[in-house]
Amino acid sequence: MSICYLDGNYLPLAEARVSPMDRSFLFGDGAYEVIPVYSRKPFRLAEHLRRLERTLAAIRLPNPHSADEWAAMVIEVIARNEPADQGVYLHVSRGVDARRNQAFPSPAVAPTVFLMSEPLVTPGEPEREAGVGAVSSADFRWLRCDLKTVSLLANCLLRQLAVDQGCTETILFRDGFLTEGAASSIFVVKEGVLCVPPNSHLMLPGVTYDVVLELAARHGLPHEVREILEAEVRSADELLMCSSPKEVLPITTLDGRPVGSGKPGPVGRQLYAWYQEFKDTVMRSG
Repeated sequence: MSICYLDGNYLPLAEARVSPMDRSFLFGDGAYEVIPVYSRKPFRLAEHLRRLERTLAAIRLPNPHSADEWAAMVIEVIARNEPADQGVYLHVSRGVDARRNQAFPSPAVAPTVFLMSEPLVTPGEPEREAGVGAVSSADFRWLRCDLKTVSLLANCLLRQLAVDQGCTETILFRDGFLTEGAASSIFVVKEGVLCVPPNSHLMLPGVTYDVVLELAARHGLPHEVREILEAEVRSADELLMCSSPKEVLPITTLDGRPVGSGKPGPVGRQLYAWYQEFKDTVMRSG
């Protein structure tokens, strides 16, 4: 039985109830994070909470908890759920308004705070060894993709494009340049150099994105953070999708055509191995 947290109470997820007048239900007015948990220890919790704080500040929603309070709640949700590896979903909305009004409630109302846990399922060896497929699309999302808000309809539509074609991810282009995936950061490898677009308002500042760049710098892997043309993506030797649940996963087809040799490449394999070593070290020290 999954146990969640809702506005001060721990209870079975099946019993959790939120008012239909909650602004996240009516307007998608809220922020969220998904925190990976390995061996019952949250991974990069401080970085996830800093990103939450940044999103809340940008949407003018006062943070209802300190970092220490959030950490205690995350740890408690982990403890109350069974899997050793979990994904803790953390959700803050602007709260329940008395009427449907796009302007913020005045006076302000108490925010709705919700946390739940799901089993964390990372790609298995067959998926890593074969790689996965991706499709491409114009990036038609809004202009504040750097904020991790619960308004995710565009991402859902884009992700479904991939599912409809039996693929795992949709790679997004805006004005001829790579932004990211519908649910991941996208890295390009050409002639042994790892490339990724710089953080901007057009893409989410990914926690896994940061880890991959840290690992590249630590191990001396040539890498560049720069704007990447769509043509460079389509002619890449390797493409990698990176996120908390997918970790480092090779993309071996794009729009039905092979990426490079059509098989996972050496840079992706090495980054995956470094990521696992780093993750194990962090979990042991944590």
